[in-house]
Amino acid sequence: MIRILLAEDDRVMREYLTRALERSGYAVSAVDRGTEAIPLLEAERFDLLLTDIVMPEMDGIELAQRASEMAPEMRVMFITGFAAVTLKAGKQVPQARVLSKPFHLRDLVLEVDRMFQSENAGFN
Repeated sequence: MIRILLAEDDRVMREYLTRALERSGYAVSAVDRGTEAIPLLEAERFDLLLTDIVMPEMDGIELAQRASEMAPEMRVMFITGFAAVTLKAGKQVPQARVLSKPFHLRDLVLEVDRMFQSENAGFN
């Protein structure tokens, strides 16, 4: 099963995203800030870091950079409502995907599915 670490400071958004991804067959661990994600990254293996960019204590870009050092094979997807931040993320973490808010939960699940399509073909 594909494991996702979700870092999103908005509680309602975090719960919606978690529910949508779990319904689609993903295992989700959710935290409300980047600094809470680091101990999980040290202790467990995740296939995808799904992170908001603008968060307290540690933003999603810094989290993604730290995560990439800890788990280079892990994929990264940013979610953000700020266009300028999207450009910064693209420059600093070029291999990451960016999904701009607002988005429909279906769009998020489709994007995550696309990231793992070739791997999912073997799971049944």
